Amino acid sequence: MTDDQHNLHFTSRSADDPAEPVEVRRFGPPPAQPAAGRYESDPRPAQAVPAWSTRPPLATSHGIQQQRRGLGGGAIVAVAVVAGIVSGSLSAAAVTGLLRGQQLTNQQAAQEPLGQSVSQVHLDESSAVISAVQSAMPAVVKIQSSSGGLGGSGVGTGFIYHSDGWILTNRHVVADANQITVILSDTTELEGEVYGIDTLTDLAIVKVDATDLPTVKIGSSADLEQGQLAIAIGNPLGQFENTVTTGIVSGLGRQIVAGSQATSSSEQLNNLIQTDAAINPGNSGGPLLDSAGQVIGVNTAVSQDAQGIGFAIPIDIARPIMQQAVNGQPLQRPWIGIYYRPITKQLAEEMDLVVEDGVIIDSTGSQPAVFPNSPAAAAGLQPGDVITALDGQEIDADTDLAELILPHNPGDTITLRVLRGDSPTEIEVTLGTLPEEP
Repeated sequence: MTDDQHNLHFTSRSADDPAEPVEVRRFGPPPAQPAAGRYESDPRPAQAVPAWSTRPPLATSHGIQQQRRGLGGGAIVAVAVVAGIVSGSLSAAAVTGLLRGQQLTNQQAAQEPLGQSVSQVHLDESSAVISAVQSAMPAVVKIQSSSGGLGGSGVGTGFIYHSDGWILTNRHVVADANQITVILSDTTELEGEVYGIDTLTDLAIVKVDATDLPTVKIGSSADLEQGQLAIAIGNPLGQFENTVTTGIVSGLGRQIVAGSQATSSSEQLNNLIQTDAAINPGNSGGPLLDSAGQVIGVNTAVSQDAQGIGFAIPIDIARPIMQQAVNGQPLQRPWIGIYYRPITKQLAEEMDLVVEDGVIIDSTGSQPAVFPNSPAAAAGLQPGDVITALDGQEIDADTDLAELILPHNPGDTITLRVLRGDSPTEIEVTLGTLPEEP
C-alpha cells in the first residue's frame, strides 16, 4: 500500500570491472525481467529511456534486501532500497596532530592556532545546520495515510514547496491511500488529496486546501559534490516528529532496485544521491537540505543491511512535475520508447562499432528494443542504431541520453544524430508521454 512494505535490492557496477554491473545515471523504469539475473548474465544491461511504457515486476529473490523508510500497520514498514557501494566511493582522511615532549606553556598554548581553528569550524557547521533547520522546519509535514485494503496505514514525511498547499512526497507514502492526513509543524491537521503520481520516479504530489503556508527553499542538485553537508528532516518511526539528522553527500548517480515483499515486484530508481545522514522508517518523502537550507533531494530509501547508506531523489528530477502541478497540469514525463545500452570501448570492440561514445538501441531481454507504436517507432528508429547526439549535444560517459530527454515535455520534437551502419543521419522524434501502466 502506501507505506514502506517494500524490500529493496540494489545494483551497482564498477567501471573498472566489466564483469560486474556498472553504476550508471539512468532515468526510467526497469526492464521486464529479474534484476539480479539480468545483471549476472549481462554486464551491460539495456537501459530504459524515460520513455519506457511499463513497470513490470522484477524478481527480488536475489541481492541484498533493504527497506524504504516508512511506518505502517503499527510497526515499522519496509520501504526503502538496497544500495551497493561502488568503486570510486568517497573516502575520508583524518589528520591528527600529537603533542609530544614537554607540555605547552600558557604562552605557547595561546599562540597555537589549531584549537581555535577547529572550534571555529565546529561553530560554523553547527550554525549552518541550525539556520538551515530553522528555515525549512515550518514547511516539513507529517503524512498519515490509510487504505481500506490490505495496505493498512502508514506514516511518512513531505514538504510544502508552494504556499497554496502543494506538497512533495514519495509515491510509496501515499500510493493507493483512500485517506490522507497532513499534519503541519504547528500540529494543524489538514485533509490531503493525491494530485498526481509520477510515472518515472518514486514521487507524488499531495494537495491540501490552504493558503499562505510556509514553504521550503528549493535548491539545485546539478552541482552537488561528495563531502558537502547534508541535512535530513523527517518523522522516524512515525512518532519522533521533526527529527533532524546530519551527514554528507556520500555519492552521486547511484542506481538501486526497490522491490515489494508482498508482490515480489520491484522498480529501478536512478541517479540517486547517497548520504550518510540517518534516514529511518517514517523519513520517506522528507527533504534533504544543503548548508543553506535549500532542498537538494527527497529522502526515499535506506540500506537495511548497512549503516549510513541512505538515498534521496535529486530535486532537479522532481522540479518539472512540481511546476506542472502548480500550473494545474497532469504529471507527465517525456517518452521516446526504446531500450539502449551505453557504448564503452569494450562494447565498441565486441560489436565492431566505429564510435566509442553514444548509445546503441538494443535489448538483452524479451522486451523489444523499439516499442511498437512508440515515438521512436514512428520516427523510424531501429534496433542497432547508434545515437551519438541529441539536438547537437554529444552523448558520452558523462552525458546520458536519458538526462538529455528528461528536461523536455511530451510533444517536444528533438533531433537525434544516428549512425546506422557506417552512415550518419539525423532523425526527428516527437516525444510522447510515459505511460502509467504496462
